[in-house]
Amino acid sequence: MSKFQFTVGPWNVHTGADSYGPETRSAIDLETKFRRFSEIGFSAVQFHDDDVVPNMNALSEEQIKAEARKVKAMLDKYGLKAEFVAPRLWMDPHTADGGFTSTSKADREFAMWRAYRSIDIARELGTDLTVLWLAREGTLCAESKSAVTATKQIIEAINNMLRYDESIRVCIEPKPNEPIDRSFCGTIGHVMAVSAATIDPKRVGGNLESAHAVLAGLDPANEIGFALAFDKLFTVHLNDQNGIRYDQDKSFGVENLRQAFNQVKLLCENRYWEKGYVGLDVKAMRTTSDEDSYEHLKNSLAIFKALEEKVDRYDYALANSLIAQRKFEQLELYTVNLLMGLV
Repeated sequence: MSKFQFTVGPWNVHTGADSYGPETRSAIDLETKFRRFSEIGFSAVQFHDDDVVPNMNALSEEQIKAEARKVKAMLDKYGLKAEFVAPRLWMDPHTADGGFTSTSKADREFAMWRAYRSIDIARELGTDLTVLWLAREGTLCAESKSAVTATKQIIEAINNMLRYDESIRVCIEPKPNEPIDRSFCGTIGHVMAVSAATIDPKRVGGNLESAHAVLAGLDPANEIGFALAFDKLFTVHLNDQNGIRYDQDKSFGVENLRQAFNQVKLLCENRYWEKGYVGLDVKAMRTTSDEDSYEHLKNSLAIFKALEEKVDRYDYALANSLIAQRKFEQLELYTVNLLMGLV
């Protein structure tokens, strides 16, 4: 049995539509997803604010809270928790040029309104964690914004969130590009710097996504380790990525099994199960049928648990001996043989 608890977002079971094609599967209602998540073995659900409260821009603060309480009751029905709530700032017409770093003051104020409402929703769902994917906090035109001003705007927006609720934690999910060209907070290193500049650094951390690290040309395990060294890994989004293309969110471990193994190994060695959930931010292929809508989630869970068992069998005495002798060729062969089931 795994030592970890796993989470998933409603967006991870989707219709298959993308920038170049229409839907390939039927939409599934939220309660059906909750029931299936629970059956598959997930412990909690990740949310965007409008996953919980659709059309929230047209509602009052009290109406938003009331709608959130309905979703909380649904989670309770299936024995699920809420892991976090994230303001979906990248899909609204107000945020075409970014949210917190928009060149429009009115749009920046809208972004703060959504951030505050996300905190309200998080509290109603029983979680103290809000995630910021700074999707459009960057530039499409290099000369359109100052990186100095924009970085300060991001820090001030987070400070405003910390002031709004003194118990909330803010978790930044970095990505180097897409949908914008140049991100102002593209790696876990950037997250650490922003965190240190806020009014309460202990309440600001990071969410490392495997694919985002690959897109930055970095190793996901090293990025996880960097955040862990500062006690700043508030959650993780594990998935896989075929090179530096677009954000693919492939099932965990299907492209680079050794890279996936080292992510699991690092989480095990640092007893991450005592600190947070393991999120599986994976999406089904467009060719997947309606009846197989959850297979990518099952596969990712199975691969993580299989790699967890490999970590349990990892011969640290042998590895340490090889490391002491700098016999790294032998260490690599041992690791690969372990993954192939030859030792």
